[in-house]
Amino acid sequence: MSSFNTISPEKLARLIGTPKCPLLIDVRTDEDFDDDPRLVPGSRRRSFETVADWPPEPDGQSAVVICQKGLKLSHGAAAWLRHAGLSADSLEGGTQAWAEAGLPMVPASRIPPRDREGRTIWVTRSRPKIDRIACPWLIRRFVDRNAIFLFVPTSEVQGVAERFSATPFDIEGDGVFWSHRGELCTFDVMVEEFGLSTEPLKRLATIVRGADTARLDLAPEAPGLLAASLGLSRMYTDDLTQLEAGLLLYDAFYRWCRDATDETHNWPSKKPGA
Repeated sequence: MSSFNTISPEKLARLIGTPKCPLLIDVRTDEDFDDDPRLVPGSRRRSFETVADWPPEPDGQSAVVICQKGLKLSHGAAAWLRHAGLSADSLEGGTQAWAEAGLPMVPASRIPPRDREGRTIWVTRSRPKIDRIACPWLIRRFVDRNAIFLFVPTSEVQGVAERFSATPFDIEGDGVFWSHRGELCTFDVMVEEFGLSTEPLKRLATIVRGADTARLDLAPEAPGLLAASLGLSRMYTDDLTQLEAGLLLYDAFYRWCRDATDETHNWPSKKPGA
């Protein structure tokens, strides 16, 4: 059982991937990080030494601070955040306990460089349908909650990537790492490369692949995702507005994949009064 001002790895794992996930801050020293250069999904590194100067977070935002063992660094930084008026806990057992529990971790080497405000910048083709909504959802929920997505004409993706230091995804081209590979769609590739191959995300990846590559027989849910995605693309002419609506769609599909695959629903079969 977690002690006061701590959260267990198991409880935090249930929050990651959902809109209610707290801000995750990794304060490991460089030496400790080099011992295991992976991150709890969605976490961002900051130096514990500068905690008094960290920029303020939005009102109502909560945080979980993460160090190697869940001891002085995370407890001290969390206490500083509470002093600043933020609700903050320490991850019980730190990254060591997280890894020992077999929970997913994101290789830091796979995360693109961040801008001056600490955000990753991504660019892809405009008018997204499935993969180009699913991938931003995965990034926002499991890699970088503040990621920026630029939707531009297909012919301009590579040029925008070069001029604006953005990472291209879901587009063909020399040197494009984040794209389809064989029968796998870009979402599949991101799940694997980001170390997120949990059963719920692999199940969701099959649905996305079926809907995105016209193989609707891969999963019974694929036709539903295709229909909802095409409907959203007709409802919104602005790509970013469509993305925000699509995030909710994938939140729902993910929670079904994680928590509700065994649940069924039908009209009550018993007659009233029987």
